[in-house]
Amino acid sequence: MADEVSWSADRPGDNSELLYYQADTAAYYGQLNKAREFSRQAVAAAERAGRKEGAAGSEAAAGLREALFGNGAEAKREARIALNSSNAKDVQFVAGLALAMVGDRERALELADALKSRFSQDTVVQFNYLPAIYAQIALFDGDAARAIEFLRVASPYELGLAATSNYSTYMYPVYVRGQALLAQHQGAAAATEFQKIVNWPGVVLNEPIGALADLGLARARAMNGETEEARKSYNNFLSLWKHADPDIPILVAANAEYAKLK
Repeated sequence: MADEVSWSADRPGDNSELLYYQADTAAYYGQLNKAREFSRQAVAAAERAGRKEGAAGSEAAAGLREALFGNGAEAKREARIALNSSNAKDVQFVAGLALAMVGDRERALELADALKSRFSQDTVVQFNYLPAIYAQIALFDGDAARAIEFLRVASPYELGLAATSNYSTYMYPVYVRGQALLAQHQGAAAATEFQKIVNWPGVVLNEPIGALADLGLARARAMNGETEEARKSYNNFLSLWKHADPDIPILVAANAEYAKLK
């Protein structure tokens, strides 16, 4: 990967895309500071190439990453930078989902409503992006049942890959549904959702939820009283993140949860 990024150094358009993926890969292993640096480089390369939307996409992805890992202020900052630069549907989705995760309810709802209106005939928007954002808003509001209801329409499409998108975010409805089921204390059902992500690495690719699914599975199994299986899932996640930055909020929480199972 590093060789390919180096090869593209004098091709800023290609370089920005490869750095974007390199940032995601670093984040997949919990190396958030590296991911931030690669994202900064991806944005700079995209700007050199005159790819305004590409730069905004890297900012939005960085915001979603921060939201997933529990860094609310940083997530909001990255999302707002992205939205100030582009109103492309993918940028609005990723930024909107990040904002929904960290409780910027009004802005996330505004973005979702705008997408619903602008892209009324777009299958990915209507059956993946919007259910994920609306469900995450409902989940943050404490209404897990409503979140699950929003996600019902996404079920037939959640393993699909959209050729028109630069983002590999097609299993986010599954991830949000898993979180909603955890909130309802439905451990077995939540485990089924997180297991889907574990089972389909070729769909989720190097999105951070590919790693976080193991943590979700651990929490679901612990909730369901499957202590030994929960330990295995915690071990899977902590092994992936063995070189992670130690101060990431979700990692701190995972370590504390795992310690209680010992």
